[in-house]
Amino acid sequence: MTTSASPASVTPAVTPVATDATDAVFEGYEDVTSALASPDLVPPRAVPGPPGGVAWLRATVARFSTGEVHAARRALVEADLAGLDPAALRLAAAAGFEQDARLRAVRVLAQSLGLAEPEAVARAVVVVARAYFVELPDDAEADAAVAWLLPRMDPAGATESAACAPDDLAPNPLASGPLASERAANRIGLLVQACDATALLVEHARRTAARGVLPAALLTETLRHDPPVREMRRVATRDTTVAGVELPAGTRVVLDIAAAQSTARRTTGNADLPPLSFGAPPRVCPGRAHALALAAGILHGASDPAGPFADDTPTTSGHVPAEVVPAMVDHVLALAATWTDWDGQPVAVDGRTCTPHKAIRRVADHLIDHLAELEARLAGEPTQPDHWHASAATTPSDLAPFTPADLDEARSRLTRLARIWSNRLATLTPEQLDHSPGTGWTFRQLAFHVAESAYYADVIGALAPRAATTAGPAALATTTATVNANTVGSEAS
Repeated sequence: MTTSASPASVTPAVTPVATDATDAVFEGYEDVTSALASPDLVPPRAVPGPPGGVAWLRATVARFSTGEVHAARRALVEADLAGLDPAALRLAAAAGFEQDARLRAVRVLAQSLGLAEPEAVARAVVVVARAYFVELPDDAEADAAVAWLLPRMDPAGATESAACAPDDLAPNPLASGPLASERAANRIGLLVQACDATALLVEHARRTAARGVLPAALLTETLRHDPPVREMRRVATRDTTVAGVELPAGTRVVLDIAAAQSTARRTTGNADLPPLSFGAPPRVCPGRAHALALAAGILHGASDPAGPFADDTPTTSGHVPAEVVPAMVDHVLALAATWTDWDGQPVAVDGRTCTPHKAIRRVADHLIDHLAELEARLAGEPTQPDHWHASAATTPSDLAPFTPADLDEARSRLTRLARIWSNRLATLTPEQLDHSPGTGWTFRQLAFHVAESAYYADVIGALAPRAATTAGPAALATTTATVNANTVGSEAS
């Protein structure tokens, strides 16, 4: 945290202005961090409500607590998070198929906490989240969701009961000292915190994605330039002065996180200041690493299930259709021969995330899918519905190291599939190629479309051996040029 004055060489920070006796807005980065650090500014107090509802939940969680009560409740959350490996969360989120990022994030977190019915828990948490962060008129559905969730927060004592009042909960064997109901409430709070905020981070990252930016870097840039948490609110517990502004007791303070981040370079001269979406000392979010892991995992599987060529009629050329698919496979395997030196970092391109294993999987899926289509149409049968998850999911196996044995397996699999394609296309007459039976592209177009599967391998490209990376860009360019020389026409590259 920086509290010193801005350098004279840069524009002074935006001046926070007390708008009236009870309201103030802080917009400069240093001013916001000062406000977050002030012990005299605390989150607005939650108004208690009947046990087991949203109001009761808000009044029982760490987020809306202060002082020793906050410390004790935060310790409950930290104990839960201590048992969760962010790397495992990332892999689990990458392997999920839910299109709603809220459901995927909460389901993975609930599953990792050992809770029963993680999918149902996720749906209930989404309902609670809409009424959790701001005090709204009574929301009976959200209250019912809290009551349903409470008995299901104990992995060892989950019950089929539809509702259970807090005082009726059996003691949680994982808790030592605090009431089980308070531990359960803070576990619900942890799930709610992961719901909308993680989904918004993913949404903002998708809309600002830059070609070639890895997920971890993309998330950091998103937090700086398009944060999911736009503002925070605090209340002055006594007369105090923060960032040069006098705040009487009871002053309601808005911390404009988006403005502070957007002006950070101009007001401080430093473009690499820590993002503020996760707060600042002494109330930094304890789940920061876990939230980023969930978001990165979801982004690993964030791509259009229809694939990159869904809206494009394939362009054909004078090349023989029976030759273009084997040429594509030769090109893919030549690139794959360099992937045993992959550093384990997925590559994000065109809103898709690629790894060596995923590239091979997608090429093989494409070959199988359209071969089945071709054979069904020749036989006069309906084609099979397409239920591939395609590029929409990155599985844990996609993220595994790509070994020489994996390369051998890929060669065996893809060369045999290419041979089947070549043999089948070679038997077709020009009439069958250009006036093909059934609905869809002509078989000639289909062959050139399948050849476009090289896209997945081209995203990874030719990787220089890690021991030889000091050879510089020219060596890598030579390797790539050699690989590309093996292709047949632009359709295969």
